[in-house]
Amino acid sequence: MANEVTAPADTFPRLLVRNARQFADRPAIRHKDLGIWQTLTWAQVFEDVRAYAVGLNRLGVKRGDTIAIVGANRPKLYMSVMAAQVLGAVPVPVYADAVADELAHVLVHAEVRFAAVEDQEQVDKILSVAERLPKLEQMFYDEKKGLRDYDHGKLHPIDELIAQGRAVLAQDASVSKWLDGEIAAGKGLDTSIILYTSGTTGPSKGVVLTAKGCIDAATDTVAFDHLDSHDEALAYLPLAWVGDHYLNYAQGLAAGFCMACPENAETAMQDLKEIGPTFYFAPPRVFEQMLTRVMIRMGDAGFPKRQLFHYFIGVARRYGETILNHQPTPLVGRLLYAVGKVLIYGPLMNVLGLSRVRVAYTAGEAIGPDLFAFYRSLGMNLKQLYGQTEAFLYVTAQPDGQIYADTVGPAAPNVDIRIAESGEVQFKSPGMFVGYFKDEAKTKEAMTADGYVKTGDAGFFDDKTGHLKIIDRAKDVGRLNDGTLFPPKYIENKLKFYPNIREAVAYGDKRDFVTVLINIDLTAVGSWAERKNVVYGSYQELAGHALVYDMIARHVEEMNRALSEDKVTAGAQIKRFLILHKELDADDGELTRTQKVRRGFVAERYAPLVKALYDGSREADISTEVTFEDGRKGIMSARVEIRDVKTVPVATALEKVA
Repeated sequence: MANEVTAPADTFPRLLVRNARQFADRPAIRHKDLGIWQTLTWAQVFEDVRAYAVGLNRLGVKRGDTIAIVGANRPKLYMSVMAAQVLGAVPVPVYADAVADELAHVLVHAEVRFAAVEDQEQVDKILSVAERLPKLEQMFYDEKKGLRDYDHGKLHPIDELIAQGRAVLAQDASVSKWLDGEIAAGKGLDTSIILYTSGTTGPSKGVVLTAKGCIDAATDTVAFDHLDSHDEALAYLPLAWVGDHYLNYAQGLAAGFCMACPENAETAMQDLKEIGPTFYFAPPRVFEQMLTRVMIRMGDAGFPKRQLFHYFIGVARRYGETILNHQPTPLVGRLLYAVGKVLIYGPLMNVLGLSRVRVAYTAGEAIGPDLFAFYRSLGMNLKQLYGQTEAFLYVTAQPDGQIYADTVGPAAPNVDIRIAESGEVQFKSPGMFVGYFKDEAKTKEAMTADGYVKTGDAGFFDDKTGHLKIIDRAKDVGRLNDGTLFPPKYIENKLKFYPNIREAVAYGDKRDFVTVLINIDLTAVGSWAERKNVVYGSYQELAGHALVYDMIARHVEEMNRALSEDKVTAGAQIKRFLILHKELDADDGELTRTQKVRRGFVAERYAPLVKALYDGSREADISTEVTFEDGRKGIMSARVEIRDVKTVPVATALEKVA
């Protein structure tokens, strides 16, 4: 092992050196391959990364080069990030499901010379736009299947590069010294990675992050949540998302814990059960899907099991939170909860793969209070954080014992937050970005004169708790024609608390009333349809069924009653809605790769439907272009029904609030 690297661990390669010494035989990466979990220790990862770096250097990779990382969560792709950083090159992760045009945009903008990819699919995507990538010189791939007959002049198996590097290191001691010198030459203020934003509000931008900033931020939160080398996380989030690079890669190297890579995206939930992580992150959508599956199974269970389940879930709701927070709880409550843990909570958490979780986070969207309380009542230490790529994720985080469903916590360690006069949240943080790659104008736009980052989100600090509350994107908060505040994201998130509603897009700014486009959840509504003997052949048929409309109308009316109980939102109740004939899809440009709605794009694409919502029409025709999995495009046409729903008169609502 190298001995010469003695500089502070302010770069990821130096952290890797430290971990190989301190945690040599502890697991660093697990990967499920062909149904079997394979484990690599920190010592093995270190040796493989050194060999890989030598192999990359032989291909021409040098300090300052950019290397695209394209694929799913696989050990060799994480090692590609590490090996690039060893050489002082800059990794640029790209979403694995990005279509060829999106991929080309990032590779061209980042001036990528090399690309480490997962498999044939990613190789083919890059080759299909090769004429737009004049700077791309070489590609290296992990999965060999289907690539044997390709031209390998500029295409290399990663395993081969590692084998070549290992052979060179064994034969020439000077190469090992040179490699130690490369690691020692790295500086904390060097660019460590470029992460591209999701592009919710426009073209994605390359966020430039430094090694020291990333490590300082990760070290702070590792200490905050008491993570160490005995923890384990499931690495299933997209490699290109800041959440994966922070929660798994940066925190994993800072704490020395193990990343477990699922076999593929389809098996991730099953692999979660097998690995039983101690540290877990999931967006609200994943927690919703888990609960939906549980409720579907309970709906199909026998009467005694259903009664037992619902009784003890009621017990958990009454006593679970106080027990989790070590607060005084009546003896009868503790006893009932203990019985429930044996009969219901323990087996349920085990089935979900969450029984070993010590710390869990959710972020990205608001999580429903009932959903949040459900998991916490079962004994899971589920917390919320608020962050963004420009902060290197964490802006706020909820400390243990200070958990509130309607806040995102106080400032994370060493983060400074202020609320501008406009209501915008602004911050300074250890991991904050250097700027946007090749875009000084956008960088200046994102910063204040005194060095705070503008989040673009409207929020305020809660007087009772001192925690931050996020209202919406500042630019999206509007007003109805009568002056009523219109917070679309708040309305959409409340609708998505219903398991039957997967996505919602609300409109109302500069309008007389609020309307909404809805996507149903095919799993939840499909299960409901089975029980109700509703026959359907496709998502489009189910979405247009009268009984489905009746059910969604009831949800919307229930939400209107909830909105009416707050004087701020009482006038923003929904008057009309429709169920879209297709699911919103990232491949069609309607969602970002992190599954956030592109509101403006949806408004343009479905303009005839939005117009019909406001002109009194009972139905409207729509034709939309759709992209199939193989890249082919087609047209989907439908006649969509539009429904009116009951609202609570604003005067009555305000009287009740008063």
